[in-house]
Amino acid sequence: MIDEKKLEILTESAKYDVSCSSSGSRRQNTRGGLGNASAGGICHSFTPDGRCISLLKILMSNDCVYDCEYCPNRRSADVPRASLTPDEICELTINFYKRNYIEGLFLSSAVFSSPDKTMELLCETATKLRKLYGFNGYIHLKGIPHADPALMMRAARVADRMSYNVELPSEKSLKLLAPQKTKQSLLLPMRRLKDAIDCDRQLKLRRHILPAGQTTQMIIGASPESDGQILKLTESLYRNMGLKRVYYSSYIPVVRSSKLPALPTGLLREHRLYQADWLIRFYGFDVDEICGENENLSPDYDPKCAWALKNMHLFPVEINSAPLEMLLRVPGIGAKSAYKICEARKFAALDFDNLAKMRIVLKRARHFITCKGKFYGTESLPAVRAALILDGAGERSEQLSMFSEPSTALSVLNGQL
Repeated sequence: MIDEKKLEILTESAKYDVSCSSSGSRRQNTRGGLGNASAGGICHSFTPDGRCISLLKILMSNDCVYDCEYCPNRRSADVPRASLTPDEICELTINFYKRNYIEGLFLSSAVFSSPDKTMELLCETATKLRKLYGFNGYIHLKGIPHADPALMMRAARVADRMSYNVELPSEKSLKLLAPQKTKQSLLLPMRRLKDAIDCDRQLKLRRHILPAGQTTQMIIGASPESDGQILKLTESLYRNMGLKRVYYSSYIPVVRSSKLPALPTGLLREHRLYQADWLIRFYGFDVDEICGENENLSPDYDPKCAWALKNMHLFPVEINSAPLEMLLRVPGIGAKSAYKICEARKFAALDFDNLAKMRIVLKRARHFITCKGKFYGTESLPAVRAALILDGAGERSEQLSMFSEPSTALSVLNGQL
C-alpha cells in the first residue's frame, strides 16, 4: 500500500507541467454522489476527437540533483522529498484504472542519481505496465535530457507520447537558470524521435512508436525573451521536429531567486501565445506576419485582429468570392466557419443573416467583409481599432481547464479567432 502522504507530495510536484492539459479541479465527492476529481494526481486531457480523458499525473521522484532556479523541486529547495518504485507506480495505475478513476498515465520525474538511471526506471515502469500488467491504456512519459539514446528509444516503443520540455526559449536563459540543461540536450532527442517516427511510417509498420507524437512546454516570463522569439522557436519545433503541441506556462514565483522576476507574468500573455499558436498551425500564418522577433503580442486584441489592423489595405473582402486563404484571415471567422462559407456559397450568395446563422462573430468580421457588395462596418481605422479593443475588453484569460465557460472552451478546442 502506497503511503498517502508520499502520493500527495509526488502528485503536487507534478502539477507545474501543463503539457498534458491538467484540469486542476478540486471538486470532491459528496455523500451519495459519484466520482472524485480531487483524488491525488487525477488530471484531464483531450483526445483529437474531443473526448475528455482522465490521467494519473505523478512524478516517480521529486528528489532532484539539478538546481534549476525556477523549479520547486530543485536540489536546494527545502521541500518534502519522496520517491516511488516502478512496481508501486504500476500497481497504483492498475488499481486506479480498475476503479475507473483514470484512462491513462502521465509519468515524469526529477533527475535523481543520474539522467540514465532516471530514464531507465521510467522505461522499466512503462514496459512493466505493457508487458507484465497487460495495460493498453494511454501512457505519456517525460524524456530526461542527457539520458542514453538507447533508453529513450526503448521508452518510445512502449509509450504513446513523450515530451522533452524546452522550458526556456534560449540557450542564454538555460545557462543562467538551468545550467545543467543545454539546448542540444533537449532538441537532439526530439530530432531522433522524429526520425524514428518518420521511419516507422515509411515502413508502414503496424505498431508505430509514439502514435500520439511529441509535445513540449515553455515557461513564459521567467526570462526576458520576447513573444516574437518564443513564437519563432515554436514555429521551428512544429516544422522541424513534428511536435503535436507546444504548451505555454505563465511564470509564477513559486520559489525565490534573485535571478527570477518577483511578480507573476499573468495569464493574458499566455492566452495570446496560444491564440498565435493556433494561427501558425491552422490558419496559414507565418510568425513574421504575427509578431516581429523583438516584439510582444498586443494585450488589447487577439493576434489575428492585430494583423488585420496592420493590413487594412487588403480589406474588405467579398464573402461570396474571397479565397479560403483570405477568409481564414478575417477576424471573427474561424477555421470551421471559413470552410462552411466556401461550401454554402456554392449553392447561393450569402448575406449577413446567413453569416449570423453560421455563428460568425459579426461584431468583429463586419469591419473586414462585404456581403453581396454591402458593407456594414466602420471605415475609420481609429474607430475600428477602438471597436476591437472594446470587444476584447471582456475577454478572460485563464489556463486551460476542463471546467471553462463555453466560450473559452470553444476557443481552446477549435481555435476560433
